[in-house]
Amino acid sequence: MSEDPSLVLSNWNALDADPCDWSGVTCNKERQHVIKINMSASSLKGFLAPEIGQITYLQELTLRSNNLFGVIPKELGLLKFLKVLDLGMNRLTGPIPSELGNLSSVMKINLQSNGLTGTLPAELGNLKYLQELRLNRNKLQGAVLAYRNSAFTAETHGMYASYSNLTGLCSSAQLKVVDFAYNFLVGSIPKCFKHLPKTQMLNSVLARNVLLVLEIVAVIMVGSLFLFALLAAFQRRNNKSAIIIPWKKSGSEKDNVVVYIDSELLKDVTKYSRQELEVACEDFSNIIGSSSDSLVYKGTMKGGPEIAVISLCIKQEHWTSYLELYYQREVADSVRLNHENVGKLLGYCRESGPFTRMLVFEYASNGTLYEHLHCGEGSQLSWTRRMRIILGIARGLKYLHTELEPPFTILELNSNAVYLTEDFSPKLVDFESWKSILGRSEKNSGTVDNNGAVCLLPNSVEKRHLDIQGNVHAFGVLILEIISGRPPFCKDRGSLIDWAKEYLELPEAMSYLLDPELKHFRYEDLKVICEVISLCIHPDSSKRPSMDEISLTFEHEIDTSVSVELKSSLAWAELALSS
Repeated sequence: MSEDPSLVLSNWNALDADPCDWSGVTCNKERQHVIKINMSASSLKGFLAPEIGQITYLQELTLRSNNLFGVIPKELGLLKFLKVLDLGMNRLTGPIPSELGNLSSVMKINLQSNGLTGTLPAELGNLKYLQELRLNRNKLQGAVLAYRNSAFTAETHGMYASYSNLTGLCSSAQLKVVDFAYNFLVGSIPKCFKHLPKTQMLNSVLARNVLLVLEIVAVIMVGSLFLFALLAAFQRRNNKSAIIIPWKKSGSEKDNVVVYIDSELLKDVTKYSRQELEVACEDFSNIIGSSSDSLVYKGTMKGGPEIAVISLCIKQEHWTSYLELYYQREVADSVRLNHENVGKLLGYCRESGPFTRMLVFEYASNGTLYEHLHCGEGSQLSWTRRMRIILGIARGLKYLHTELEPPFTILELNSNAVYLTEDFSPKLVDFESWKSILGRSEKNSGTVDNNGAVCLLPNSVEKRHLDIQGNVHAFGVLILEIISGRPPFCKDRGSLIDWAKEYLELPEAMSYLLDPELKHFRYEDLKVICEVISLCIHPDSSKRPSMDEISLTFEHEIDTSVSVELKSSLAWAELALSS
C-alpha cells in the first residue's frame, strides 16, 4: 500500500512468520492458514497485488471503502475457498476478470461504486452458490443475455439500471440480491430475476416509455450522422486536391496575420464531437491531470475503449492563428505513431460553439510509471518487471527515432510520460507537449513574411525532430529512476544523477543504486543497465549511443524470462504456516 494514514498496517511485519495477530487478519483455529482479511473503511491507498491469489485458504476478502486503484487481479480466481469478495467503493478500473467465475465457493460479490468497464463475463454463471451480486455504479456496457436453458431478453435503461452480459446467471439458484443499477448498458431485466424481492432489485426497473424515447433519439442521431458522412464523402470526391485556405479568427486585435493551412491536414484523423466526449467522460468530471493550459480527463467510449482526453483550456479570444496551426500540425504529426509501446492518438475534437480543442488518446488502465515508483506499492515492480518496462520504453524510442521519417521525440520524457497497461507494458505518451501549448507556440510561432503570412510548418514541429540526443539523455535518467525508485530531483537529496555517479562505474558499489523495495535482482542485468546509463548521460551529446544501439544491447544482454519472484508478505507467511 502506498498510503496508510490510519496506521492500520502498523503491526504488519514481513519478517514475522505468524500473521495471525496482524490487524484485519484472521486465521483458522489451528493458526495454520489465513482465512479472512477485513480492512474495510481503513483509508488505504494502493494496488491489489496479484500475489493475493496465493493465500490459498482465504474465505473472506473485504477491502470495501478504501482508495484502491488499478485493476482487479485475475489471480483472485485461484481462491477456491473464498466465500466473500467485497471490493466495493474503491477506484478500481478495467474489466471484471473472467477468472472470478472459478470462485466455486463464493456466496457474495460486491464490486459496486468503482470504475469497472466492459461486459460481465459469462463465467459468472458458473457460481452455483452465489447469493448476492452487487455491480451497481460502474461503467459496464453491453447487451443483456441471460438464460436458463434458453435465451431471452428483458428491459433496462442505460443511465440507471443496465445489465451487462448476464449469460448463465439465471442458473444461479441461490441468487437473492442483484444490483446492476447506474451503468451504461442496454437490454432488459431477465424474467428469471422476477422471483427476487422487488426491494432487492434496487432501482433496476424503469419505465418502457423512457427506453422508447432513448431508442427514437438514437435512431435520429444515427440517421443524422449517416447523412453527414454521406455529404462529407461527396465533398471529398469533388475536392480531390488539397486546398490551402487562410485561417484568421475574426474580431481579434492581436491576431492580425493570416496563416495558410492545408484544408486536408486532418482529413484522415478521426473527429469526435464534444457531446460524445462529454458523455464518455461523465460530464467532464473525471479529471486525472491538469496544467495551466489543459485538463486531462479519463473516459470510456460507449462500446469502445477507455480514453484519455486532453482539453486545451484557452479562451476563444486568446486562440490565435499560430495556435490553430500548431494544434493541427501536432495532431497530424502524432496520429502517424503506431507502435505497441507508444500511446495512440485516436482522434481530436474541434468545435466553435462552445469553443473546443481536444485530443483523444487511448488510455492505459494501470496509471503512470511515476505513480508506481513514487506513489504506489514499490513491491508491485519486481526486478523482472522493471527490466521489461525498460526494454519496452527502449523499443518505443527506437521506433520513434529510427523508424519514422521525419523522426519523432517525446518533448518531456520522464516517468509521467510512461503509462502502464494491465500487464505492465509501457506506453510512451507525449501529454506534456500540450500542457503549456500557449507559451511553447508563442516561442516557436514561425516567421511572418512581408505579406503577413506565416510559413506552413511551425518551428516547434521541426525542432521536435532534432532533439533525439535530448531524449537519449532523458532515457538514461529515466532508467536510473526505475532501478533506484528515486525521483530525478529531490529537494532534500538533490539531483539523482549527482548522487548516482559515484556508484555507476564501481562494480562493487552498483547495488547501492537499487530501490530498497527490490528484494531480488540480477547482477548481470544491473551491470549492463549502469553502463548504458553512463553513456546516455555523457556530457558530450555526440558520444551518447542511439536508441537503436541501446535497444540492441538490451535485447541481447537483459534477461526478462520468467524467474523466481519474491511473493507478498502474506503469501510468505502463508507458506511458512503450511510448512
